[in-house]
Amino acid sequence: MRCAASAMLIAAFASPAFAAERAPALAQVTAPHSYYWREMYVPQLTSGPSSLAWARDGEALYYSMRGRIWRQRIGSTRAEEMTAAAGYDYQPDLSPDGRTLVFSRREGDAINLVLRDLKSGRETPLTTGGAVNLDARWSPDGEKIAYVTTAQGGNFHIAIASRSGRAWAHQRWRPETKSVAGRYYYAATDHELSPAWSPDGTELLFVSNENVRHGTGRILRQKLDLSAPADIIRDEETNWKARPEFSPEGKRVSYSSYFGRQWHQLWMTTAAPGGFPMPFTYGEFDVTGARWSSDGSKIAFISNEKGGLQIDIIDVVGGKRRSLEAKQFSHARAVADLSLRIVDQEGAPTPARVQVTAGDGRDYAPADALIRADDFRDPARGIETHYFHSDGEDVISLPPGAAEIRVWRGLSSTPAVRKVDIAGKGAAIDIALDDLGREFAAWKSGDAHTHMNYGGAYRESVEGYAQQADAEALDLAFNLIVNKEQRVPDIDAFTPAPVRHGGAKAVVAQAQEFHTSIWGHLGLLGLTEHLLTPDYAGYPQTAVASLFPDNATVAKLAHEQAALVGYVHPFDPPAPDPAQEGRFSYSFPADVALGLVDYVEIVGFSDHRITESVWHRLLNCGFRLPAAGGTDAMTNYASLRGPIGLNRTYVDLGDDPPADPAAFTRRWLDGLKAGNSFATNSALLDFRIENAGPGGEIALKKGAHKLKFSARIESIAALTSLDIIVNGAVVQKIPLEKGGRSARAEGDIVIDRSGWISLRAASDEASPDVFDLYPYAVTSPIYVTVGGKPARSRSDADFFIAWIDRLIDHAANGAFNTELEREIVLKNFRKARREFERRR
Repeated sequence: MRCAASAMLIAAFASPAFAAERAPALAQVTAPHSYYWREMYVPQLTSGPSSLAWARDGEALYYSMRGRIWRQRIGSTRAEEMTAAAGYDYQPDLSPDGRTLVFSRREGDAINLVLRDLKSGRETPLTTGGAVNLDARWSPDGEKIAYVTTAQGGNFHIAIASRSGRAWAHQRWRPETKSVAGRYYYAATDHELSPAWSPDGTELLFVSNENVRHGTGRILRQKLDLSAPADIIRDEETNWKARPEFSPEGKRVSYSSYFGRQWHQLWMTTAAPGGFPMPFTYGEFDVTGARWSSDGSKIAFISNEKGGLQIDIIDVVGGKRRSLEAKQFSHARAVADLSLRIVDQEGAPTPARVQVTAGDGRDYAPADALIRADDFRDPARGIETHYFHSDGEDVISLPPGAAEIRVWRGLSSTPAVRKVDIAGKGAAIDIALDDLGREFAAWKSGDAHTHMNYGGAYRESVEGYAQQADAEALDLAFNLIVNKEQRVPDIDAFTPAPVRHGGAKAVVAQAQEFHTSIWGHLGLLGLTEHLLTPDYAGYPQTAVASLFPDNATVAKLAHEQAALVGYVHPFDPPAPDPAQEGRFSYSFPADVALGLVDYVEIVGFSDHRITESVWHRLLNCGFRLPAAGGTDAMTNYASLRGPIGLNRTYVDLGDDPPADPAAFTRRWLDGLKAGNSFATNSALLDFRIENAGPGGEIALKKGAHKLKFSARIESIAALTSLDIIVNGAVVQKIPLEKGGRSARAEGDIVIDRSGWISLRAASDEASPDVFDLYPYAVTSPIYVTVGGKPARSRSDADFFIAWIDRLIDHAANGAFNTELEREIVLKNFRKARREFERRR
């Protein structure tokens, strides 16, 4: 269709009042950086075992798997399902008399503790309400249960439930403290985690970050009656998963640690203060959730050595190790098999992302799948959407009756929803996907920001990572290697050579995120030699406390290796304001002024419209800055912001992209740097002005000019607006079709001064088909020069001058190793300030 020119000028960066906002999971927890504690501490739905407890005779284990509690004898391959109620069950612990299980049950957005009588099967709530309650442990006499709760204040603390006849009395164990200001990943209020009883029941082991700046805290030991201060058993950086345990005789403490390595392994130290710790297991994988058998001869733990989760048992003396394999299952309720095929337009199986929800409201997956969850709640069910990545053919066991299947394939197909009635003997269904991307074949998609392994439950391989990318119809995935606290989980994965692994279609490229909480995080794509180390700066009370290297120095080092440098997940509300109080140290505009920024994640783990508002100001000053999309997905998480490819960048590679992975990646990076891109979480865009596409330039004589445009979009989610933006203002609104999922338009716009033009598609509300704040897509600008004059904006330049003045002040008063370091940083900022002065 054709659209008449419009004289309407609307501010393009005003955030709408969203009619349907996404609500984060477990929002009642006040601890910051929820994507870490939710994955690393709070139990999640997994196909494999996630926590365990020994039977009293040492001949069987109780464990959580698939959101149920199971029992399995050592040496047997048959698992018996113990629970079958609504919700998801985790973290069992058996009473000393062997009669009662306590475990955590997730129903809706709350986690409560439940007591289950093993003889009768009767269940009784131990806690109620909307808090998160977990890590329950029976005292040796069976009269108390220590557990962690968020019931008071929202942060994690230990409470004690004491038996009083048939009732239980609950009391917070230790008073609240605030000991360290300015912790980056943790709350100002100290927390307590993972209680474990001493054999005589008079003391607790636990983890606390009282007087600790980095990590989740020390391992402490303290009298239950608090009659003496806590003793420090181990003072090292921990990260949610230490879970210390007394040995049965009380002389040793086992715990999980990544000290001096990249993965958690089992360590031991003395139960008395001052002991010297030693590793007890070894390997490049995680060993967590370890529990001693009652006779002290064995330790059972959760391992991700093979990628998914399994239970391994090791002899304390001799080190003999075996896995507890479950091959047959005795279900508490009837189940039936659903045979599922996802096919393309030719009828061939195709990889995809799948959610299967049974009539009981629970999500199900194949037994060998890695289940993952959106980090926001499905408003219709009050809990996260759980999904798995399929190769196109799967068998899922679930209760007979009604079920719903949802299928996504990145942005290449319209999401499909099918309802099926599963008989007692099972059912089979084929789901065919369409091809939204057939008219956008020259545009190749890449996720510019993912992390293959980042401290999550699983251990992802390059092969598994590529399979995730294939299921999301990604052409290219960048694994940004980065530290998680003091470890760098994927450091051994780095290679400058991109690869297609096995039969995967997606190219996998190793890259880096440079981590400083002071100047802002950088993506470094296409390093040709080595990672930049240390991988971070500005960590107080460490050897890298200095604010040097600044991001300008890091960018120059990356450019020496022919890498692209971008700012990642830039801005959340409120929009940055140089007049705001508190620290203001994000160096993004300074590095743009220095010519060191090759792209910015407009669509990423941030608010796209807030980021857009800063981007527009920089474009108005005449800088040329391409738009990119990167998810910041931690692909070995069971609960994540994702999936991989949720936020992505499309680059126009023409009709004949290189087949070689290295050549393909370099062509894609060159196209991104040239601005031949659009960033999106929902819509595919094609936008032309006088045949110039994104990144192109149009030179005009002085005066007003009528320019022809063409625009088309196809979207997996409904949109509410499709706008042409000129110099930060909407000049044309294009009507949408097919329920807001499609548009084609041609028309004219009038340009009379130098600047930039882009196309933006967005929605004013969240969509169940886009696991992001709201659907949003935008092209990199097409640049227009009128009368040979560059684009300029005095007000925007003044805004950034005030911004850089704050950076100069921060550097002038910040901590550096030497005055030379300080002077290098100040020199960079002063040079950037002069550039903005020149552009006023």
